[in-house]
Amino acid sequence: MANASNVESDACGAIFVALADPTRRKLFETLTRGPRSVGDLAKTLPVSRPAVSQHLRHLSDAGLVQSTRKGTRNIYAARQEGVEVLRRYLETLWGDVLTAFADKIDQENLK
Repeated sequence: MANASNVESDACGAIFVALADPTRRKLFETLTRGPRSVGDLAKTLPVSRPAVSQHLRHLSDAGLVQSTRKGTRNIYAARQEGVEVLRRYLETLWGDVLTAFADKIDQENLK
């Protein structure tokens, strides 16, 4: 049975894989500033509309974006929940770094 920590770790891994591609990072960064259609997104990148759709599918599978249907268009937006998973993971790392730093200072002060 998977615990919450493993599930979140897997989700964070999927986020890192999705954001490893520079085109997907650019798409995600654009969507953090507001919802956009696939056509609007494609105009800002040197890739085809079908390629943009594939990149958006990867971001969606990672939980970073969501789409809503508006007439004949799909409108994509960044998902706050996906960003929260990443934020919690990075805060955990940062906490570990600060703890290690404090331990090192304590060791130096004991010398």
